[in-house]
Amino acid sequence: MTFLDLGSRTLTALSVEDALAAAGAARATAETLAGLSAHPDSRVRALVARHPNTPVEVLGTLAPLFAREVLANPGLPLMRLARPNLLNVFPAEGVIALLSQPGAPGWVLDGAARHEDFGVRAALAARPDLTPQRVAALAQDAGWQVREAVAKRPGLPEPLVRQLAADDDYDVRKAVATRPDLPGDVLRTLVGDAHGIVRASVARRLDLPLDCMLTLGADDDGDVLATLARRVDLPRNVREWLAGNESPVVRAAALQAWSVPAVWLDRAEHDADPDVRAALARRPDAGAERLTRLAGDESETVRRALLERSDLPEEAILALARSPEQDIRLHVASAEGLTGPVLDALLGDPDSAVRTILAVRPDLGQERLARLAADPDGEVRRAVAYAEAPGAAILTRLAADPNAGVRRAAARHRNLPPALLPALAADPDEGVRLAVAGRDDLPEAVRAQLQNDPDESVRAEVEQEAR
Repeated sequence: MTFLDLGSRTLTALSVEDALAAAGAARATAETLAGLSAHPDSRVRALVARHPNTPVEVLGTLAPLFAREVLANPGLPLMRLARPNLLNVFPAEGVIALLSQPGAPGWVLDGAARHEDFGVRAALAARPDLTPQRVAALAQDAGWQVREAVAKRPGLPEPLVRQLAADDDYDVRKAVATRPDLPGDVLRTLVGDAHGIVRASVARRLDLPLDCMLTLGADDDGDVLATLARRVDLPRNVREWLAGNESPVVRAAALQAWSVPAVWLDRAEHDADPDVRAALARRPDAGAERLTRLAGDESETVRRALLERSDLPEEAILALARSPEQDIRLHVASAEGLTGPVLDALLGDPDSAVRTILAVRPDLGQERLARLAADPDGEVRRAVAYAEAPGAAILTRLAADPNAGVRRAAARHRNLPPALLPALAADPDEGVRLAVAGRDDLPEAVRAQLQNDPDESVRAEVEQEAR
């Protein structure tokens, strides 16, 4: 049997050695190569991508991962003669992969410029080695994504910059607004752009002239004002105007500047909008006393903002540990470095999920673990059995717990006192006995006891451990 006799499924199942031989055969047919293009080994697929008999459609599917091999295919010149619009057969990702290759040939650039997918033409527009003529042509493309890619190119001729600054699409104008080489008159035109997204982009510019700041300070778009409010170089009157703006989004943004007057912090703490108070809660200069007051804020939004900090004072953490939201208390219970008063507050939490998290903390201490070992909720007591070092007294208590699940967990603990094993090996719950049978430190007498257990699973488990 030759490779010509094999179907596509059989070809993909060939050994790597046989598949490489088939893909490298000079007389390999298009059908064989198409079948091998799905082979799991990348070396086989790479050979298919280089083979002159590989169909164009198959080359297109291979191009995203094997662009270099496709470009080196010796059959490409003939394929291009037969199909002048060869790259239109390739999927967009395949053409983009070809474009990403250093020194991609001119015919690839030409084909990409004619490709029907705007993503391909946008990828072409982003290439740094385009001729001025090609850049100018792409600046006229029907796809706004292509014109946007042109607008982001460094070193554009000024006439093209001006052309794109007047583009019908705001995304193109937004890209122009971020250019470092923007002429002053064009910048001032964009300050008055009809779309807020463009004006917000202008407001982010590091070199924004003072007169443009003053103009944007009177903008009626909240996002534009919020973007402007985050600047650290605003004139005092503009900063104060934005800090007292009627929009809470703008007031909150004004608090994100690096340095603000102390009076702003006082005013923000009593702001009616929780988003403004949350912005204050994130400031590094909020101060311990202020953070403690914010931890008792009536708004959940403010309290959640405090969870992002790692420098909260104990009083603030204690307030959050008493928060009405369960997930906030869970977050506190899992935090590192909790003090004794915070741990004690969480030990009395009404939600068993919070107490369960506490049970496995390595810094809880024996006294607090003992309290949890007597918890009315079985899940909490079982969690104590998973603690790293609960101590012999606590494990003894858990091994006699009325809940079988707790006893099962205790039976698996590596520090379980050996004297407890005989009683657990005779436990009425087969799950407890199974847990004991899985231990690797069983005394011979306990092992013999379990080998005669009425439950087959227990007997099998202890025999497995004996091997």
